Amino acid sequence: MTGFELYLKRNSKKFDTYLATFFTDGTHADMRRYLYAPVAEFTRNAGKRHRPLICLLACEAVGGDPKIAWPSAAAIEHFHTAALIHDDIEDSSLTRRDEPCMHITEGEGLAINAGDLALSLVCGTVVDDPGLNDATKLRVLGELVAMTTRTIEGQALDIGWARDGRFDLSVEDYLVMATHKTAFYSGGVPLAVGAIVGGGTEEQIDALRTFGMAAGLAFQIQDDVLNLVGTKEATKKDFRSDITEGKRTLVSIHALRHAADRDRLHDILASRTTEGADLDEAVAIMESAGSIEFANDYARSLVLDAKETLEAALPGGSAKKLLISMADFFVKRSS
Repeated sequence: MTGFELYLKRNSKKFDTYLATFFTDGTHADMRRYLYAPVAEFTRNAGKRHRPLICLLACEAVGGDPKIAWPSAAAIEHFHTAALIHDDIEDSSLTRRDEPCMHITEGEGLAINAGDLALSLVCGTVVDDPGLNDATKLRVLGELVAMTTRTIEGQALDIGWARDGRFDLSVEDYLVMATHKTAFYSGGVPLAVGAIVGGGTEEQIDALRTFGMAAGLAFQIQDDVLNLVGTKEATKKDFRSDITEGKRTLVSIHALRHAADRDRLHDILASRTTEGADLDEAVAIMESAGSIEFANDYARSLVLDAKETLEAALPGGSAKKLLISMADFFVKRSS
């Protein structure tokens, strides 16, 4: 287990407890049932909380007190919650983190509304933060608004390509989509916001943002790979769901350009099949084209460049070591 994994394990539960404080009962008894409780339950079924926790690390890495970054870190996690709830609806997904999606359990209307609540908490959490001065709040809010816009742009490409049956895409097309959809809010903005709140220099803020963008993109690429061949993912309900949903991933786009059986792969991706034999065949075609190896190599190269950027910009210390360990963790995960 890497140092970064241990950091996540030791701190995620504390952050879970803090996030729970944002979900009240409202002013009518049914608001809890139809709004706050579903969002609270969705938030409790957490991932590793890497986004808010790297925000705290960035604050510490530039010499700030990570406690003052908790509200800003929570705002980023609220956005993640909103994005996942809405994304599950847009992709017609059935499960999220081994549980039925909210739109399955609560209905589409209430799920959309719940995602909207989480989205409203993004800026509201920063506006209500008593620990930041107005100038810092405005700068953090600017980062969050830009992050939201970039993510929505990336989602538009992802959904639009799926709607129109587009498989005539290049690796460069994928990188634009994934950078916008994932890298800003999974890496670049959490680290930049942490550095801003911590009083970092412009050079440090830029270096952390650059590092986070590269690591965030590597994280998405590795997620794509794990959905196909991850050891622990194989036991989950949504294993290989990217094939069923016809996802335009770095692996699939590379394979559609280089595989000998690219026509067969196209047919499988377009069919929305859930048949195990078809899913196995698609993965075999991708492997034979070297596409999984290509994606892994691309993610590793991103991380190597990212670590060099960070090494020169930050002073030594445990937070810096953990951030560098984060980059390695993003591309060495088995789940």
